[in-house]
Amino acid sequence: MFQLIYEQLGSDASVIRIFQYVTFRALMAGLTSMFITFLFGKRMIAFLRDLKFKETIRTDGPESHAAKTGTPTMGGLLMIFSLTISTLLWGNLKNENVILLLVSAIAFCALGFTDDYMKAVKKVKGGMRARTKFIITIIIAITVISLYFFKTGKANSIESKGIPFEITDLFLPFVKGPVITLGILAIPFGILVLIGSSHAVNLTDGLDGLATGTVIISCATLAILAYVSGTPVAANYLNLPYLPGAHEYSVFLSALSGALLGFLWFNCHPAQVFMGDTGSLFLGSTLGLTAIILKKEILLVILGGIFVAEAVSVILQVGSFKLTGKRIFKMAPLHHHFELLGWSEEKVVIRFWIVAILLSIISLSTLKIQ
Repeated sequence: MFQLIYEQLGSDASVIRIFQYVTFRALMAGLTSMFITFLFGKRMIAFLRDLKFKETIRTDGPESHAAKTGTPTMGGLLMIFSLTISTLLWGNLKNENVILLLVSAIAFCALGFTDDYMKAVKKVKGGMRARTKFIITIIIAITVISLYFFKTGKANSIESKGIPFEITDLFLPFVKGPVITLGILAIPFGILVLIGSSHAVNLTDGLDGLATGTVIISCATLAILAYVSGTPVAANYLNLPYLPGAHEYSVFLSALSGALLGFLWFNCHPAQVFMGDTGSLFLGSTLGLTAIILKKEILLVILGGIFVAEAVSVILQVGSFKLTGKRIFKMAPLHHHFELLGWSEEKVVIRFWIVAILLSIISLSTLKIQ
């Protein structure tokens, strides 16, 4: 909104000229969403508790988790509220991909809320039927990816600045230039990335602050990548594909990081509120969609290595049990395995954060090492 106000007032608006700078708006977006989360955090928790939106804890998990039964869930509502307000205030609303990121986040948040509501309020075991949830996820993913490739992505097809590329090109970390053009296969590939990332973060959300802190690290990293990808000088110097307007995504990602930081205040151990599927689905899908827009789909495997490990542990556990009748891990997802090995919940979370930071550093190193 402030960006639009500045553009309307023109060069005479010297007092608010600062609103044209992405770095300033990104900083303010992060602070705004964090402040909103702090301001409404306790009220939201009390509201969720009054409505009996409470988490149901697995009985086959670590015994220490039994004390978490009854903790309010659906805290993702607080994050999506802060993110939306901050993006509308500080984001460039003329940038179609910023709007797409926000709409996608709201859509996946609504899906997660429906699932949480059925579990917490309607007491439907397992929540929404798996088939129904999967079909709705597919519909949202197809819509979002199609909008990107057929509408908002067309302007990025081939640029004279940075590395020339097609919108359906695939890039590999540490490799200069695109390695293959996916063509029409870019759409199903994008759908796979979007759905995979959303469910990977969902699986990671099992300990106090684990998913929240890890997503913050990924968001901050993607914000840096977005800024340099949308800056011609930086894109040329680093031999990156120049993406017009990509620096504006850093405002959105900063707003999301601020909302997550505020939420972590209430979500750290012992958690006063859980994000639920309401939060984890939209957080994961946002990481996936951002990676697609920035042409960093494969890099997301490195950056989101924690999420990948959590998802793979579940796949291996289920596959091994069905094929051999034996389990590879004491319990899946992976964080529960370490808990059952004797690690405290805080130790698991902090060590996973440390690994996430290392993966972020490796991801950022691809800017120069290629």
